[in-house]
Amino acid sequence: MKLWNRNPRMNKVLETAAGIIYPRRCPVCDDIVVPRGQLICEECSTQVSFVSGAACMKCGKPLRDSGQEYCSDCMRVAHVYDRGYALFQYRSISGSVYRFKYAGRREYADYYAAEIVRKFGSVLRNLHPDALVPVPMYAAKQRKRGYNQAEVLARAIGRRLEIPVEAKVISRIRNTVPMKQLSEAERRNNLKRAFNIARNDVKLLTIIVVDDIYTTGSTIDEISREFRRAGVKRIYFLSLAIGQTS
Repeated sequence: MKLWNRNPRMNKVLETAAGIIYPRRCPVCDDIVVPRGQLICEECSTQVSFVSGAACMKCGKPLRDSGQEYCSDCMRVAHVYDRGYALFQYRSISGSVYRFKYAGRREYADYYAAEIVRKFGSVLRNLHPDALVPVPMYAAKQRKRGYNQAEVLARAIGRRLEIPVEAKVISRIRNTVPMKQLSEAERRNNLKRAFNIARNDVKLLTIIVVDDIYTTGSTIDEISREFRRAGVKRIYFLSLAIGQTS
């Protein structure tokens, strides 16, 4: 049963009530949230590290040198997307993201989305996106897991910002191998011809691609390449977590 509607204030009331009736797990410690009705334990809220200070003007990675404009990765690679934004530094939230992806903790998306709106809400609205587009999963893999974490996150953000979510406009047509142990070149080769525009009847000019983790940008670039071919003019991405620049 959906406990939300198009009224942001009502969504907040329903979200608080649901947290009291059905105690939620903290996205950091995974215990019942204290105090009840919150999205994260008060103590745990200080243990995550947000991307702050100097950040790459292209991908949003934190920079060691505040005098830089771009990280070393973005100075080497001509990315297809226009610009990206990231919320957390990956190391501080890696356990949470793992449970969100693989342990069924979809409720974490409420906390993630609330923090994304707090930090980037005005920025995202000013982009005037036609839609949020979650990075798609291969169909068989999604059936096995039961959900696509990027779509869960995108819908939680979309409800708060009243931005449509287009989860079926692009599909992953090839079951790529896990990218964790691949080099940058191997990642890009692994993703060639992995995505396909599935719905040409949806006319989009500006989109925000939503994913859980940004590493080298290979996935976002490959998706962006497909959307460029389909006529999308402005492509941004929003990532829950991002690594430190090399």
